Amino acid sequence: MPLDDLVPDSPAAASALQVARQFHSPVLLNHCLRAHLWAASYGRARGIAFDAELLYVAAMLHDIGLVPVFDSATVPFEEAGGAVAWVFGAGAGWDADRCRRTAEVIVAHMAPEVDVAADPEGHLLELATGLDVSGRRPDDWPADVRAEVLEAFPRLGLAEEFLGCFTEQARRKPSSLAGQFVAGGFADRVRANPLDRPAVTGR
Repeated sequence: MPLDDLVPDSPAAASALQVARQFHSPVLLNHCLRAHLWAASYGRARGIAFDAELLYVAAMLHDIGLVPVFDSATVPFEEAGGAVAWVFGAGAGWDADRCRRTAEVIVAHMAPEVDVAADPEGHLLELATGLDVSGRRPDDWPADVRAEVLEAFPRLGLAEEFLGCFTEQARRKPSSLAGQFVAGGFADRVRANPLDRPAVTGR
């Protein structure tokens, strides 16, 4: 499956990528791009009906609350990111319901599980970020897909940068999900991610 076939061709998608490139570090940008490809390829392979544009925008912006200029001092980063996505959607001309849905998907990506029937985009993004950050269920993606995505968008030391972001979130917002993750052994799972071992690609 060509990776380009998974990227929606729309002004909103192009603008979301522009925002991601402007504000994310190279590490977080590649993480967002991989998260989208993991999510979209998983959904397409399993016949899950999802809104391709909404999923793409949510994937590009799901971690923008970790970026210092958008990092809230009081609310969890996923809620801050959802607020940014709401504003982005309004600027793209989306109605309030579509803006709200995008924000919901971003908040949902931190949940332990998302019901595919209730929120297919949230379900896909939660699975995709679980794979990319913590290495959950890598065999749900074929080896050739893993290899192609990782070659197109290398990980660039994601583990340490992401752990730095989450540790800072936990320090300032210990009751947030990021804080709970850090307190619950998150670092060990991130550092053990099989995507950081070449053999996982199947090449």
